[in-house]
Amino acid sequence: MKKTINVTRSSMPSYEEYCEEIKELWDSRWLTNMGAKHQQLQSELEKKLSVPHVTLYTNGHLALEAVLQAMNLPAGGEVITTPFTFASTTHAIVRSGLTPVFCDVNDIDYTMDVTKIEKLITPKTVAIVPVHVYGNICDVDAIQQIAEAHGLKVVYDAAHAFGAFYRDQSAACFGDASMFSFHATKVFNTIEGGAVCYHDDTLVKKLDDQKNFGMSNAEYIPYVGYNAKMNEFQAAMGICNLRHLDAEIAKRKAVVAQYRSHLSGIKGIRLCPEQPEVISNYAYFPVVFEEAFGADRDAVCAALGAEGVGARKYFYPLTNTFDCFHGAYDVNQTPVALQISERVLTLPLYADLSMEDVDRICDVILRCQK
Repeated sequence: MKKTINVTRSSMPSYEEYCEEIKELWDSRWLTNMGAKHQQLQSELEKKLSVPHVTLYTNGHLALEAVLQAMNLPAGGEVITTPFTFASTTHAIVRSGLTPVFCDVNDIDYTMDVTKIEKLITPKTVAIVPVHVYGNICDVDAIQQIAEAHGLKVVYDAAHAFGAFYRDQSAACFGDASMFSFHATKVFNTIEGGAVCYHDDTLVKKLDDQKNFGMSNAEYIPYVGYNAKMNEFQAAMGICNLRHLDAEIAKRKAVVAQYRSHLSGIKGIRLCPEQPEVISNYAYFPVVFEEAFGADRDAVCAALGAEGVGARKYFYPLTNTFDCFHGAYDVNQTPVALQISERVLTLPLYADLSMEDVDRICDVILRCQK
């Protein structure tokens, strides 16, 4: 029986390292509510990412909701975003009382097409929520210029971009805020978890209060909040994983290089080019299968599955086609995103994926070619 290769595998420290990190929790019995591990991870992330403020959350989705709500954007205001993303991005906008307006993506790195943003701006537009995709960084310079010209907030969904840098700045540094996911499948994980990185000092107390049921203290509750606090066991996992981040990214880089050695230059296969001035985190390896390959994405996915190889149609379907938004959007207004969503497959990628397994995966794919 052939070995199963999952599409992802969580990075973890050694059992002994994690046990040592959490040992003191049995003395303190402080397991949540922003204890010592939480504070340590927050401080280490601020240093690692070169940002003045990091607020930690139990997951990335609530982190994105929180920062959108903390900015006091007018109810019903329009937010320009992309449908080529995970459900969370669009849902966070809607759950914050805002209206998504979908901008198409470019066909090179699948991030928001900056040439199409301004025509979507109306008097109701209040913010832009671009998405760094697969570790590819948006055109942050153009987006910032547009936002400043129109007085708009910019909040990046940077769930895929932890550890990525543009012009020697971490992905955390751009816009008014950036949200990261620390889900178990990400380059850096805290089991579950997430964070908002930002520069505005006035948001610190508000974000901390919001994630603790809106309570400023036991007798003063100024906000309608929720329970979104990262617990100490999550924070401890993050402290451990952060020590190994650079080594993990280096291993992922080697896996990507092996994929490229097999799949570059193959007729009908499109790979994302390396972005100039970007240091990638090698979060995902997307492959787009065009007609010239002779087998479509679904056929390749099925062939991989038959060989015990997990692959993911990521992102499919587009968020502007979800049943919960039925009839609200015309998917033909984002034709590039639609085309990519129907042709893209992300291949297995994690730090300890062996080169032999990469060879096996590529062999299955190339056998599909006609």
